[in-house]
Amino acid sequence: MVNLEWYRTFKAIYETGTLTGAAEALYVSQPGVSLHLGSLEAYVGYKLFDRTPRKMVSTERGKILYNYIQEALEKLELAEKHFHRSTEKDTPTISIGMCFETFQITLEPYLAELPFNVIIKFGEYPQMLSDLDNGILDLIITPQKGSNKSIEYQPFAKETIVLVAGKNTDTTPFKKMLGQNDMSALKHWLIDQRWYGTTGDMEHWIRFWYANFNRRPDFKPNFIVPNLNSIVRCLSSGIGLAVIPDFLCKREIESGDVKLIWEGNQKIENTLHFAMRKKTIYTKEISLIQEIFIKEMA
Repeated sequence: MVNLEWYRTFKAIYETGTLTGAAEALYVSQPGVSLHLGSLEAYVGYKLFDRTPRKMVSTERGKILYNYIQEALEKLELAEKHFHRSTEKDTPTISIGMCFETFQITLEPYLAELPFNVIIKFGEYPQMLSDLDNGILDLIITPQKGSNKSIEYQPFAKETIVLVAGKNTDTTPFKKMLGQNDMSALKHWLIDQRWYGTTGDMEHWIRFWYANFNRRPDFKPNFIVPNLNSIVRCLSSGIGLAVIPDFLCKREIESGDVKLIWEGNQKIENTLHFAMRKKTIYTKEISLIQEIFIKEMA
Protein backbone atom coordinates (compact mmCIF):
# COMPACT_ATOMS: atom_id res chain seq x y z
CA MET A 1 0.00 0.00 0.00
CA VAL A 2 1.23 3.50 -0.80
CA ASN A 3 2.59 5.57 2.10
CA LEU A 4 -0.15 7.91 3.36
CA GLU A 5 2.44 10.64 3.99
CA TRP A 6 3.14 10.74 0.25
CA TYR A 7 -0.47 11.77 -0.33
CA ARG A 8 -0.32 14.38 2.44
CA THR A 9 2.82 15.83 0.90
CA PHE A 10 1.25 15.85 -2.56
CA LYS A 11 -1.81 17.67 -1.20
CA ALA A 12 0.36 20.28 0.55
CA ILE A 13 2.37 20.95 -2.63
CA TYR A 14 -0.84 21.25 -4.66
CA GLU A 15 -2.38 23.75 -2.22
CA THR A 16 0.72 25.86 -1.50
CA GLY A 17 2.19 25.73 -5.00
CA THR A 18 5.79 25.30 -3.87
CA LEU A 19 8.02 22.72 -2.22
CA THR A 20 9.03 25.30 0.38
CA GLY A 21 5.41 26.11 1.21
CA ALA A 22 4.57 22.44 1.57
CA ALA A 23 7.57 21.89 3.84
CA GLU A 24 6.47 24.78 6.09
CA ALA A 25 2.88 23.52 6.19
CA LEU A 26 3.95 20.00 7.14
CA TYR A 27 6.85 21.02 9.44
CA VAL A 28 9.29 18.87 7.50
CA SER A 29 12.41 19.56 5.46
CA GLN A 30 12.23 20.51 1.79
CA PRO A 31 14.38 17.50 0.76
CA GLY A 32 11.85 15.31 2.56
CA VAL A 33 9.04 16.87 0.54
CA SER A 34 10.96 16.24 -2.70
CA LEU A 35 11.60 12.63 -1.69
CA HIS A 36 7.90 11.99 -0.96
CA LEU A 37 6.82 13.54 -4.25
CA GLY A 38 9.41 11.57 -6.21
CA SER A 39 8.31 8.33 -4.52
CA LEU A 40 4.63 9.03 -5.27
CA GLU A 41 5.31 9.87 -8.91
CA ALA A 42 7.33 6.68 -9.25
CA TYR A 43 4.48 4.71 -7.68
CA VAL A 44 1.72 6.10 -9.91
CA GLY A 45 3.93 6.10 -13.00
CA TYR A 46 3.50 9.68 -14.22
CA LYS A 47 4.37 13.29 -13.41
CA LEU A 48 2.08 15.10 -11.00
CA PHE A 49 3.64 18.55 -11.34
CA ASP A 50 5.51 20.57 -13.93
CA ARG A 51 8.43 22.33 -12.25
CA THR A 52 8.82 26.06 -13.00
CA PRO A 53 11.27 28.52 -11.39
CA ARG A 54 8.61 29.95 -9.09
CA LYS A 55 5.82 27.42 -8.83
CA MET A 56 4.87 23.78 -9.01
CA VAL A 57 2.12 23.59 -11.65
CA SER A 58 -0.15 20.58 -11.42
CA THR A 59 -0.49 18.35 -14.46
CA GLU A 60 -3.93 17.13 -15.54
CA ARG A 61 -3.24 13.78 -13.90
CA GLY A 62 -2.21 15.63 -10.76
CA LYS A 63 -5.53 17.52 -10.71
CA ILE A 64 -7.43 14.23 -11.05
CA LEU A 65 -5.46 12.66 -8.19
CA TYR A 66 -6.03 15.70 -5.97
CA ASN A 67 -9.78 15.57 -6.53
CA TYR A 68 -9.77 11.90 -5.53
CA ILE A 69 -7.81 12.25 -2.29
CA GLN A 70 -8.56 15.79 -1.04
CA GLU A 71 -11.81 15.09 0.81
CA ALA A 72 -10.59 11.79 2.28
CA LEU A 73 -7.40 13.39 3.64
CA GLU A 74 -9.32 16.29 5.19
CA LYS A 75 -11.58 13.82 7.00
CA LEU A 76 -8.56 11.94 8.32
CA GLU A 77 -6.95 15.20 9.51
CA LEU A 78 -10.19 16.20 11.22
CA ALA A 79 -10.42 12.80 12.92
CA GLU A 80 -6.83 13.10 14.09
CA LYS A 81 -7.50 16.53 15.57
CA HIS A 82 -10.74 15.43 17.22
CA PHE A 83 -9.49 12.22 18.83
CA HIS A 84 -5.95 13.28 19.67
CA ARG A 85 -5.35 13.00 23.39
CA SER A 86 -3.74 16.14 24.75
CA THR A 87 -1.57 16.10 27.86
CA GLU A 88 -2.54 19.69 28.59
CA LYS A 89 -5.91 21.27 29.03
CA ASP A 90 -6.81 23.05 25.79
CA THR A 91 -7.45 26.78 25.93
CA PRO A 92 -10.80 27.51 24.29
CA THR A 93 -10.92 29.84 21.30
CA ILE A 94 -14.10 31.71 20.45
CA SER A 95 -14.75 33.80 17.35
CA ILE A 96 -16.77 37.01 17.68
CA GLY A 97 -18.24 39.24 14.99
CA MET A 98 -19.04 42.94 15.43
CA CYS A 99 -18.40 46.32 13.86
CA PHE A 100 -14.92 47.79 14.27
CA GLU A 101 -16.05 50.77 16.35
CA THR A 102 -17.97 48.62 18.82
CA PHE A 103 -14.87 46.48 19.35
CA GLN A 104 -12.67 49.49 20.07
CA ILE A 105 -15.09 51.04 22.54
CA THR A 106 -16.06 47.92 24.48
CA LEU A 107 -13.99 44.76 24.20
CA GLU A 108 -10.53 45.91 23.12
CA PRO A 109 -9.40 47.13 26.58
CA TYR A 110 -10.30 43.75 28.14
CA LEU A 111 -8.64 41.37 25.67
CA ALA A 112 -5.43 40.88 27.63
CA GLU A 113 -7.41 39.87 30.72
CA LEU A 114 -9.54 37.16 29.11
CA PRO A 115 -8.74 33.55 30.15
CA PHE A 116 -9.36 32.22 26.64
CA ASN A 117 -8.38 32.97 23.06
CA VAL A 118 -10.46 35.32 20.93
CA ILE A 119 -10.70 35.85 17.18
CA ILE A 120 -12.46 39.09 16.17
CA LYS A 121 -14.07 39.44 12.76
CA PHE A 122 -15.41 42.67 11.25
CA GLY A 123 -17.84 42.76 8.36
CA GLU A 124 -21.39 43.20 7.17
CA TYR A 125 -24.10 41.85 9.47
CA PRO A 126 -25.76 39.50 6.93
CA GLN A 127 -22.43 37.79 6.26
CA MET A 128 -21.65 37.53 9.98
CA LEU A 129 -25.05 35.94 10.61
CA SER A 130 -24.28 33.41 7.89
CA ASP A 131 -20.88 32.71 9.46
CA LEU A 132 -22.55 32.21 12.83
CA ASP A 133 -24.98 29.71 11.37
CA ASN A 134 -22.13 27.86 9.64
CA GLY A 135 -20.04 27.59 12.81
CA ILE A 136 -17.35 30.06 11.73
CA LEU A 137 -18.40 32.55 14.44
CA ASP A 138 -19.59 31.77 17.96
CA LEU A 139 -21.07 35.16 18.93
CA ILE A 140 -22.21 38.30 17.12
CA ILE A 141 -23.03 41.78 18.38
CA THR A 142 -25.70 42.93 15.94
CA PRO A 143 -28.64 45.34 15.53
CA GLN A 144 -30.08 43.02 12.87
CA LYS A 145 -31.88 39.71 13.35
CA GLY A 146 -32.10 36.79 10.96
CA SER A 147 -34.82 34.17 10.61
CA ASN A 148 -32.78 31.05 11.39
CA LYS A 149 -34.43 29.26 14.33
CA SER A 150 -31.15 27.72 15.46
CA ILE A 151 -29.83 31.19 16.36
CA GLU A 152 -30.74 32.77 19.70
CA TYR A 153 -30.97 36.58 20.07
CA GLN A 154 -30.67 38.35 23.43
CA PRO A 155 -31.30 42.13 23.44
CA PHE A 156 -28.96 43.94 25.83
CA ALA A 157 -28.71 47.62 24.86
CA LYS A 158 -30.09 50.37 22.67
CA GLU A 159 -28.19 52.87 20.56
CA THR A 160 -29.68 56.20 19.47
CA ILE A 161 -28.51 57.81 16.25
CA VAL A 162 -27.75 61.44 17.13
CA LEU A 163 -26.39 64.64 15.65
CA VAL A 164 -23.19 65.75 17.36
CA ALA A 165 -20.85 68.72 16.93
CA GLY A 166 -17.25 69.47 17.74
CA LYS A 167 -16.73 71.34 20.99
CA ASN A 168 -15.62 74.50 19.14
CA THR A 169 -18.63 74.54 16.82
CA ASP A 170 -20.96 77.55 17.29
CA THR A 171 -24.39 75.92 17.58
CA THR A 172 -26.25 79.05 18.78
CA PRO A 173 -28.05 79.62 15.42
CA PHE A 174 -29.02 75.95 15.32
CA LYS A 175 -30.59 76.08 18.79
CA LYS A 176 -32.53 79.22 17.87
CA MET A 177 -33.95 77.73 14.66
CA LEU A 178 -34.74 74.47 16.44
CA GLY A 179 -36.60 76.37 19.17
CA GLN A 180 -38.63 78.18 16.50
CA ASN A 181 -39.24 74.88 14.68
CA ASP A 182 -38.01 76.52 11.49
CA MET A 183 -37.09 73.30 9.69
CA SER A 184 -36.33 74.96 6.36
CA ALA A 185 -33.77 77.33 7.89
CA LEU A 186 -32.47 74.49 10.04
CA LYS A 187 -31.84 72.32 6.99
CA HIS A 188 -29.97 75.08 5.14
CA TRP A 189 -27.84 75.84 8.19
CA LEU A 190 -26.90 72.16 8.49
CA ILE A 191 -25.99 71.94 4.79
CA ASP A 192 -23.60 74.88 5.18
CA GLN A 193 -21.63 73.18 7.98
CA ARG A 194 -18.53 71.03 7.78
CA TRP A 195 -19.49 67.35 7.91
CA TYR A 196 -17.59 64.19 8.79
CA GLY A 197 -18.43 60.75 7.46
CA THR A 198 -16.93 57.35 6.83
CA THR A 199 -18.34 56.88 3.34
CA GLY A 200 -20.30 59.02 0.94
CA ASP A 201 -23.52 57.10 1.63
CA MET A 202 -23.18 56.49 5.35
CA GLU A 203 -26.26 54.61 6.55
CA HIS A 204 -26.75 56.50 9.86
CA TRP A 205 -26.51 59.86 8.17
CA ILE A 206 -29.00 58.99 5.43
CA ARG A 207 -31.54 57.52 7.88
CA PHE A 208 -31.30 60.54 10.18
CA TRP A 209 -31.68 63.04 7.38
CA TYR A 210 -34.61 61.21 5.79
CA ALA A 211 -36.43 60.83 9.13
CA ASN A 212 -36.23 64.58 9.84
CA PHE A 213 -36.40 66.17 6.38
CA ASN A 214 -38.27 63.46 4.45
CA ARG A 215 -35.54 63.18 1.83
CA ARG A 216 -32.04 61.87 1.35
CA PRO A 217 -29.19 64.35 1.88
CA ASP A 218 -28.18 65.96 -1.41
CA PHE A 219 -24.65 66.85 -0.29
CA LYS A 220 -21.56 64.91 0.70
CA PRO A 221 -19.41 65.02 3.85
CA ASN A 222 -16.41 67.33 3.65
CA PHE A 223 -14.15 64.79 5.33
CA ILE A 224 -14.21 61.02 4.80
CA VAL A 225 -12.30 59.25 7.58
CA PRO A 226 -11.59 55.53 8.26
CA ASN A 227 -14.21 54.86 10.94
CA LEU A 228 -16.68 56.41 13.37
CA ASN A 229 -14.14 56.58 16.20
CA SER A 230 -11.96 58.72 13.93
CA ILE A 231 -14.90 61.11 13.57
CA VAL A 232 -15.21 61.43 17.35
CA ARG A 233 -11.50 62.21 17.68
CA CYS A 234 -11.68 64.83 14.92
CA LEU A 235 -14.70 66.53 16.51
CA SER A 236 -13.03 66.52 19.92
CA SER A 237 -10.32 68.83 18.65
CA GLY A 238 -12.17 70.96 16.12
CA ILE A 239 -15.43 72.04 14.54
CA GLY A 240 -17.95 70.22 12.43
CA LEU A 241 -20.96 67.89 12.55
CA ALA A 242 -21.61 64.18 12.28
CA VAL A 243 -24.41 61.66 12.77
CA ILE A 244 -23.30 58.67 14.84
CA PRO A 245 -24.59 56.22 17.50
CA ASP A 246 -24.59 57.91 20.90
CA PHE A 247 -22.68 55.20 22.76
CA LEU A 248 -19.61 55.76 20.57
CA CYS A 249 -19.17 59.28 21.95
CA LYS A 250 -20.69 58.91 25.42
CA ARG A 251 -17.45 59.70 27.26
CA GLU A 252 -16.65 62.67 25.00
CA ILE A 253 -20.14 64.14 25.51
CA GLU A 254 -19.80 63.79 29.29
CA SER A 255 -16.39 65.48 29.23
CA GLY A 256 -17.58 68.30 26.96
CA ASP A 257 -15.27 67.44 24.06
CA VAL A 258 -18.27 66.67 21.83
CA LYS A 259 -21.72 68.33 21.89
CA LEU A 260 -24.93 66.35 21.56
CA ILE A 261 -27.11 68.88 19.74
CA TRP A 262 -30.09 66.94 18.38
CA GLU A 263 -31.70 63.53 18.62
CA GLY A 264 -34.04 64.46 15.78
CA ASN A 265 -37.78 65.03 15.74
CA GLN A 266 -38.12 61.29 15.17
CA LYS A 267 -35.67 59.44 17.36
CA ILE A 268 -33.86 56.61 15.56
CA GLU A 269 -32.99 53.72 17.85
CA ASN A 270 -31.39 50.35 17.23
CA THR A 271 -31.60 47.43 19.62
CA LEU A 272 -28.31 45.61 19.98
CA HIS A 273 -28.44 41.84 20.37
CA PHE A 274 -26.13 39.05 21.36
CA ALA A 275 -26.61 36.41 18.65
CA MET A 276 -25.34 32.87 19.22
CA ARG A 277 -26.19 29.31 18.27
CA LYS A 278 -28.64 27.69 20.69
CA LYS A 279 -26.30 24.72 21.05
CA THR A 280 -22.81 25.94 21.91
CA ILE A 281 -19.94 24.54 23.94
CA TYR A 282 -18.72 28.03 24.81
CA THR A 283 -21.48 29.12 27.18
CA LYS A 284 -19.03 30.11 29.93
CA GLU A 285 -16.80 32.15 27.63
CA ILE A 286 -19.73 33.86 25.91
CA SER A 287 -21.22 34.81 29.28
CA LEU A 288 -18.01 36.61 30.23
CA ILE A 289 -18.03 38.57 26.95
CA GLN A 290 -21.68 39.47 27.53
CA GLU A 291 -20.88 40.82 31.00
CA ILE A 292 -18.25 43.14 29.51
CA PHE A 293 -20.64 44.55 26.90
CA ILE A 294 -23.45 45.08 29.39
CA LYS A 295 -21.06 46.88 31.75
CA GLU A 296 -19.58 49.11 29.05
CA MET A 297 -22.88 50.02 27.39
CA ALA A 298 -24.94 50.56 30.54
